[in-house]
Amino acid sequence: MVQTQLKMLIQLATTDNELAEKEVKMIHQIGKANGLTDEEVDELMKNPRPLGPLDTLSEDQRFEYLYSLVQLMKIDGKVYKSEIVFCEEMSEKLGYKKAAVSELSAKIYSDPSITSDRESLKAKLRKLSNR
Repeated sequence: MVQTQLKMLIQLATTDNELAEKEVKMIHQIGKANGLTDEEVDELMKNPRPLGPLDTLSEDQRFEYLYSLVQLMKIDGKVYKSEIVFCEEMSEKLGYKKAAVSELSAKIYSDPSITSDRESLKAKLRKLSNR
């Protein structure tokens, strides 16, 4: 499942045709935290593959995927319309309304070391779930 998450993040990171160093670093951190080597992550970035099915994800996985997407969108300090649209599309594919992106975006900081209260955000997103 981590490869699906990384594929999503890689797609988001490349929507603005500019792969920022902070974006690459975050993608590598998530890969490493889930047991992938830097080489495996680099291979995913060089050869992006289509996403697999998302309907088998647990509620926690769906939340984590969307949370990491919004965090990556904001990490370089620039948010492009194409990134917002991509996140909203992924939000719907993950079973949330588009409004979930703005809800998370208001509470997630561009600096990943500043963490948000994930449990309260999860509770808010449950109300924005299509499932």
